[in-house]
Amino acid sequence: MLDIFDLTGKVALVTGGNRGLGRSMAEGLAKAGAHIAIVSHHGAPEVADAIRRYGVEAESFAFDLAELEQIPHLVDRVIQRFGRIDILINNAGMQRRHKSEEFPKSDWDRVIAVNMTAVFLLCQAVGKHMLERHSGKIINIASLLSFQGGITVPAYAASKGAVVQFTKTLSNEWAKEGINVNCIAPGYMDTEMNEALIADPVRSRQILERIPAGRWGKGEDMAGAAVYLASKASDYVNGSVLVVDGGWLGR
Repeated sequence: MLDIFDLTGKVALVTGGNRGLGRSMAEGLAKAGAHIAIVSHHGAPEVADAIRRYGVEAESFAFDLAELEQIPHLVDRVIQRFGRIDILINNAGMQRRHKSEEFPKSDWDRVIAVNMTAVFLLCQAVGKHMLERHSGKIINIASLLSFQGGITVPAYAASKGAVVQFTKTLSNEWAKEGINVNCIAPGYMDTEMNEALIADPVRSRQILERIPAGRWGKGEDMAGAAVYLASKASDYVNGSVLVVDGGWLGR
């Protein structure tokens, strides 16, 4: 039964794979046998070195996802290095907080570019490659704010809502071609993006009181979900959002 989770020899491109949730998912895929291409803003050769210890190939690619026109060239570089891309995890994202009536357009544009447009363009560029091979797994990282509005984060909420919707569109078009396109929506995770919330004793307590699991999520909580959606175990899962939130949405 465990064979259906085996990723031996597969090639995975993971954006934001240098830290936090992205690194945990990249390591999870590597432990299952996948070779890893890590994309991060400044590059992370030390993370690639660490991942190679799992007996797989790994390479770091420095890239600013806001450079939208260059995304096809990034995908070409990864394919030239590894020969193909079997798995895409669109994990990289950013956050900006301002009162909505004061939200700067520059911050809006940057968040939308990185969290939404770059994700779609990566799906498009990698998807063309997968369509030629009639095989592939695309995993877009959504958020609880794909379902909820949040406070002082209109750009982030808009971008994550959009990711869920175009994931469904891509799935409608590509499922019959052997490509699975799905989302993982993490809940409140103990990452850099949530440092302000964790440091706020009132807000942190309010959040914990609503999470049935009674704790903030950790990076390793995402690894199993990523391996599942990247493997044969999910071959009939299309256009879905797998929520990893300790029970938050069910409360």
